Amino acid sequence: MTLLQKLSLCTLATGLLIVPSLTFAQTNDLHAQIDRLADKIEPKVIQWRRDFHQNPELGNLEFKTAEKIAKHLKSLGLEVQTGVAKTGVVGILKGGQPGPVVALRADMDALPVTERNSLPFASKVKTTYNNQQVGVMHACGHDTHIAMLMGAAEILTQNKKDIAGTIKFIFQPAEEGVPLGEEGGAKLMVKEGVLTNPKVDAIFGVHINSATEVGTLKYKPQGTMASSDNFKIKIKGRQAHGAYPWASIDPIVVSAQIINGIQTIVSRQMEITQDAAVITVGAIHGGVRSNIIPEEVEMIGTIRALNTDMQKELHTRLKRTAELIAASAGATATVEITEQCPVTYNHELLTAHMLPSLELAAGKENVKLTKAVTGAEDFAFFQQQVPGVYLFVGGMPKGMDPNKIPAHHTPDFMIDESGMKLGMRTLAYMAVDYLNNPLQKSASK
Repeated sequence: MTLLQKLSLCTLATGLLIVPSLTFAQTNDLHAQIDRLADKIEPKVIQWRRDFHQNPELGNLEFKTAEKIAKHLKSLGLEVQTGVAKTGVVGILKGGQPGPVVALRADMDALPVTERNSLPFASKVKTTYNNQQVGVMHACGHDTHIAMLMGAAEILTQNKKDIAGTIKFIFQPAEEGVPLGEEGGAKLMVKEGVLTNPKVDAIFGVHINSATEVGTLKYKPQGTMASSDNFKIKIKGRQAHGAYPWASIDPIVVSAQIINGIQTIVSRQMEITQDAAVITVGAIHGGVRSNIIPEEVEMIGTIRALNTDMQKELHTRLKRTAELIAASAGATATVEITEQCPVTYNHELLTAHMLPSLELAAGKENVKLTKAVTGAEDFAFFQQQVPGVYLFVGGMPKGMDPNKIPAHHTPDFMIDESGMKLGMRTLAYMAVDYLNNPLQKSASK
């Protein structure tokens, strides 16, 4: 089936009017050029990735990373903006023909994780994080994201004359979070106007996945990654000698009851056949000595949801559960909830519109509809402003068992670098195909 035939099917499915600005032969030739250049520059992309991996930087501290990215974009002749949302970099490519504006995004930051593998380019970087000495590691694949987008920028620049519109290459800092008291990430980029001047019509991003086989793309319309909110609960009781618990209002026992009560919110109060939800207590602190019942205990945790209605309901029920359980024991509970990240929501019509491009990039048999995950992504802040699609590209060696692969955010995390070429090609395909066949404005609301 030709690209135009596939686009016709997409038109029927979505009710959109799509008027291609290139003929099938022209589009096919552009795809062939992208493939040829991806093969040619793959070794360079792998070297970029290894350099970033060996020299990782935490959120809002990606100074050297940003410098390397900006140098490359400038060498391509792009208009380059630096210092966006502290350390972010934006490159702007204006095509040879007028048209809409599309954005491609990669995140730049590493994690406070000490690497534990035998890679010759493993990170040896150390830092202080939350008053603890830790290693710094690209334990989620952001090093590959940077390299893939740098590669896509080089490919697309070399095809500038055949591009109908403008492409923004957004290299975003602090996706994993910012130092205490700072702003950052996609939210700050939006606040500073990264989606304007020129105004972006659609945005695309990919995330490498260590448990998805190389050569595979996974996507899901609507909610694909969860909202992420942090909570803090302070339980105040009455201090007493550990030998005389009846003289206390024991905040440790109350905390245990609250933790048990919280677990029933998802398991017994939410309609989880509709969407998944998670409440996790990640840390609990209280007391200084074995024979003293403390006056106060503090716990922190995370709330995840796949739709905004459920997100709000979880907030309400968490607050009520903690406060009432504490009150039943004569203690008090103060609940603070900090919203971190909205649902990563793939625009339905745009996802359907781009599906033919994904199938051309990877082969139809390698493009798989997947289930939502309860991990979170601040790419969602871009999607709140413009239609966007976020998908997963395989980074697991072929034939491996995904259940035995080290997970993201762990010391043993590893990626098969051969998966980056498909990531590059997918970003480039989505950009040119959207620009040459954009959604109607009325359909992008």
